[in-house]
Amino acid sequence: MSRLFYLQINQGSFYKAMAQGQQTSVEDQQGERGNIYFTNGEPLALTEKEPYVFISPKEISDSEKDSIVTKLSSALDLDKSELMAKANKSESQYEIIKTDLSKEKADEIKNLKFKGVYLDYKQTRSYPNIKTASQLSGYINKDNEGQYGLEAYYDNILKGKSAVKKTSSNPWNFLLSMDTGDTFNGQSLYLTIDYNIQYMAEKLLTQKAKEFDYRSAQIIVMDPTTGAIIAMAQYPLFDPNNYQKEKNYSIFQNDSVEKLFEPGSIFKSITMAAAINEKAVTPQTTYTDKGYEQYGANKVSNYNEHVWGLITMTNALEHSINTGLMFAERQLGNKKFLEYLQNFGFFENSEIDLSGEVHSKNSQLLQALESNNPNNTSFPNTSFGQGIGITPLHITSAYCAIANGGNLMKPYIVKEIDNGIIKQTTQPEVVRRVLTAESTTTMKTMMVSVIENGYGHLAKIPGYYIAGKTGTSQVPWSSLGISKKGYSDETWQTFLGFAPAYNPKFVALVKLDNPVAVKTSEYSATPIFHDLAKYILDYWQIPPDYSTEQTATTTPVK
Repeated sequence: MSRLFYLQINQGSFYKAMAQGQQTSVEDQQGERGNIYFTNGEPLALTEKEPYVFISPKEISDSEKDSIVTKLSSALDLDKSELMAKANKSESQYEIIKTDLSKEKADEIKNLKFKGVYLDYKQTRSYPNIKTASQLSGYINKDNEGQYGLEAYYDNILKGKSAVKKTSSNPWNFLLSMDTGDTFNGQSLYLTIDYNIQYMAEKLLTQKAKEFDYRSAQIIVMDPTTGAIIAMAQYPLFDPNNYQKEKNYSIFQNDSVEKLFEPGSIFKSITMAAAINEKAVTPQTTYTDKGYEQYGANKVSNYNEHVWGLITMTNALEHSINTGLMFAERQLGNKKFLEYLQNFGFFENSEIDLSGEVHSKNSQLLQALESNNPNNTSFPNTSFGQGIGITPLHITSAYCAIANGGNLMKPYIVKEIDNGIIKQTTQPEVVRRVLTAESTTTMKTMMVSVIENGYGHLAKIPGYYIAGKTGTSQVPWSSLGISKKGYSDETWQTFLGFAPAYNPKFVALVKLDNPVAVKTSEYSATPIFHDLAKYILDYWQIPPDYSTEQTATTTPVK
């Protein structure tokens, strides 16, 4: 029998039984755990009362015993001889005879009104939407402790207080009224998560898993102006109602905050934003690409060593040209580039209200700066998103700064905490200003060009300007748990963008972990982003930027 069952049923009801003849009594009780709701009130996690029946043999007279046992065994479909054995424990005050009653059976037992037969309730935690947002919710273990996600992070707020409480009792049943005094039950959470968008994100990841053959995947949708998380989806999911059935505990982790990855080309927008902000380059700055750059014995190349010749910085983003971003980073300078990476929050936790968040100090960059070795490839590689470890939430938050005019916002997932009397509302928090409004406008135009003229074309939605960037990066052996230098043949494929580009209502990341069936994100993550973005634009009824009869340009229609 678990400790939870002992505390909430055995111990509490035993004290009730001892005091049943008194009009007032004291009782060891655990307050109800608070509920968790999506932003529009749909339930994510609920505490429910599950009825059960116990008897107090000491109160049952010999003359009534056979009648009581006969009727109870018939009503509850119990073995009469086993029930009689419990009823014959004449000195006992507490014997459980049936748990997990239906409401109908509970009402039936209540109406019998036998002396010595009592109906009581135990608390159970349920997740009525089964697997939806399971990595966000986490679950409750057998000791009534929150594990993973919100259940763990807000455990002390959600769980009710355990205390001895004064009660009024009824001699025919134990439906007791409690003098609560101070708040006894746990507080409830109202999230920033939109159930419909969360559901759609999970649906898309599940549907595309077979087509693209990926191992796992994540989607994050954020409000760039506030930092509120609108959706944080994952594949595969688990059922928190039956978490014990899972054999691989890693499925409980929220990969958006608990696992690092190398972002690849979606990081190029960060490098370019820093260079634009410092006026080290402009969108029209040119560079002659020869397909690679040499750093001593190390050769750093474009994808497939493609040679582009004379390009602009806008071209470098449009066609995801590694050497173009390496050039932009050189104009910026390693020291200044590192400062921007720190300001974007890549080397620290975001402090989101979820358990298990991780970050990397990426110490190789500081070491490379201190060594001042011109042949070190740490900064060139980082300029296009290789060799730097961050979480999906890190890069999504950084894009929010580009989308909202330059502010890094603190991400959050709980909108309100409700104790039944007052509601505590989360206020948006600016961590720091990273970019000027002018440079973010420039970046938006460059990133719209990625969609209109570059590799992000499959994200295009008629009538809207979409800003975004594709990304495909190799997975290092170390990320696969293999003690080996270098990179495997596996990939992370991503698309990160926002819409409408010049008045962003949401930022969305799609990240696929090793989609075997597709080589680049242009044909995997990008179409998923398109479908999700189209759904959100329609769902929120966001007016289009231009008539579909017009020809889109890379500047907004006035």
